[in-house]
Amino acid sequence: MEFRSDLTPRDTRFIEDQHMFFVASAPLAEDGHVNLSPKGLESFKILGDKRVAYIDLGGSGIETHAHLRENGRICVMFCAFKGDPLILRLFGRGTAHQYGTPGFDALRQHFPEIAIPVRGIIEVELDRVQRSCGWGVPLMSYRGQRKKLVEHNAKRTQEAFMARRIATNRESIDGLPGLEADIEACEPAKEVAS
Repeated sequence: MEFRSDLTPRDTRFIEDQHMFFVASAPLAEDGHVNLSPKGLESFKILGDKRVAYIDLGGSGIETHAHLRENGRICVMFCAFKGDPLILRLFGRGTAHQYGTPGFDALRQHFPEIAIPVRGIIEVELDRVQRSCGWGVPLMSYRGQRKKLVEHNAKRTQEAFMARRIATNRESIDGLPGLEADIEACEPAKEVAS
């Protein structure tokens, strides 16, 4: 196992070769629920050796947004399903930028491949990068991305998509605030680099 504080060119190449990644977050409450979500499509971008982001295409829950608003802790994990075994974990402090906020607007340009309505962008400032063996990860063949999420999101305008998401994603399963109808209430008070 190897720890560093930033991404190397080797890490970047590995990430760019992966078709999916996982995101984990948790509330501060001892009885709160840990959330682990798989992500795909072209939704992940490396913005620097200590900064990454992914575009949030939506889902049934709002756990990551809620956890980041409460405490900022996040882990993003990539693992090799082909070739040499490897697990790469990116630990850091995340910020959830809801659609319509200045933070979202500043980061949206990094995701030109995503041309459907989205919920937000998760930005992560890395404080630790961990490489580990991945010997227990199975070998699997990639057949392609599923089309259902893209088709589902494309049925609505961005505004109609967000209105529905705000109505259904107001709070996490633990009762933490999720999406906000009042954009001012959900954007952290910090300057966002583009």
